[in-house]
Amino acid sequence: MLFNSFSYLIFLPIVFIIYWAINNNLKLQNLFLLFASYFFYAFWDYRFLFLLVFSTFLDFISGKLIFRSKNQIEKKSWLLISVIINLGFLGVFKYFNFFTESFSELFSNFGIKINPFTLKLILPVGISFYTFHGLSYVIDIYKNRFKPINDFVSYSVFVCFFPLLVAGPIERATHLLPQISTKRVIDYNSFVDGLRQILWGLVKKIIIADSCASYVNMIFGNYSYYNGSSLFLGAILFAIQIYGDFSGYSDIALGSAKLFGINLLRNFSYPYFSRDIAEFWRKWHMSLSSWFRDYVYIPLGGSKSELIIKIRNTFIIFLLSGFWHGANWTFIFWGLINAIYFLPLLLLNKNRSYSDIVATGRVFPTFKEFFQILSTFVLTTFAWIFFRSNNIHSAFEYISKIFSNTFFEKPINIDLKLSIAIFIFLVLEWFGREHIHPLQIFVKRSPKFIRWSIYYILILGLYLFRGTEQTFIYFSF
Repeated sequence: MLFNSFSYLIFLPIVFIIYWAINNNLKLQNLFLLFASYFFYAFWDYRFLFLLVFSTFLDFISGKLIFRSKNQIEKKSWLLISVIINLGFLGVFKYFNFFTESFSELFSNFGIKINPFTLKLILPVGISFYTFHGLSYVIDIYKNRFKPINDFVSYSVFVCFFPLLVAGPIERATHLLPQISTKRVIDYNSFVDGLRQILWGLVKKIIIADSCASYVNMIFGNYSYYNGSSLFLGAILFAIQIYGDFSGYSDIALGSAKLFGINLLRNFSYPYFSRDIAEFWRKWHMSLSSWFRDYVYIPLGGSKSELIIKIRNTFIIFLLSGFWHGANWTFIFWGLINAIYFLPLLLLNKNRSYSDIVATGRVFPTFKEFFQILSTFVLTTFAWIFFRSNNIHSAFEYISKIFSNTFFEKPINIDLKLSIAIFIFLVLEWFGREHIHPLQIFVKRSPKFIRWSIYYILILGLYLFRGTEQTFIYFSF
């Protein structure tokens, strides 16, 4: 069920009404929320519902067994069993064919022909996300950060809560489970802000991302026919598309959760206004970045180790992040490029230079800040070319043609309506960068008439830009 579909427009208010109608009974409320989440997932493909339930049950039991273990060896054994089974499912469904085909290609380079054995499997939607939910739970119990919960329904809601189920954010038990286990109350301000955030998420998805997608698909799908300037424009449009698509999903997810009295982890914080790559990665897909930091980077020694270990850990994190996104060398290469971008900041000990919001309290950035933002965006955009391309060879061809003498030719024409929409979108994002989402800036600063006029204009924009329902990019991961 797509967030930008008519089905979700019907599903959400029905669930909301029934949910708050049974607010006097927390267990019944959580049970209904679980049922609604299973229905939401089964709407995609009911055949993989069993895998979701099994994964949930596995980690629920594993958490109890780890906590009850009498010694460290037994404790570690139960953890390893849970991790191996979880990653085993993820490996079979997502990476098995990639590894067999890669080994076949490797041997073919030495003149040895191998017919790879592949599996005809459909990737279960959301498997990368709910697997990481469960892993964080059992690892936190193993590390004595959290005690196992006895209520299977509450734990299942933590894993399966429908706003975050298929594309995150990747939650932590320490953050979400206490909210699920505690009686929720209706907060009018949170409820209204949730609706605003949903609206802004739909604007990002339908008006920005989906409109850019038609040009991106056309340019990347036929890159050999376009000049360098058009290819560069296509890369910029993809950078805008993937941000609008994924952060739009996250806004709808966070806004939907607020309607049920639940606050999810923030996933984006205006990453394209970052002044270097380190700041970008602190603001892009924040729940995944922090997951790898806490469960991989720090256990490997983190930033407290000697320089060579820090460099090794940095490359491991970025390569894992790339591999997490998909079974293709393009994603791994994308991770490698970002690690290389990050390396100079690490060597100069400047990877934490910017922890504040750019141009706080000012309308415009300084020239230096503007140049930093622009250069960081350009670097990120070139890395996205590998992310979007079908294979590494195509990515290098795409980039080489950008830097050809056709770069100075006139690019293809972009629809004026889309150009204006992107400009207004970027302006609103800039002025809203000190808030969770830009529509919050109108809450206190604008009269009611102005606020509602803006809402109606945005809704009208959704109608004018509507088209075929397009799935979210990160549903493939």
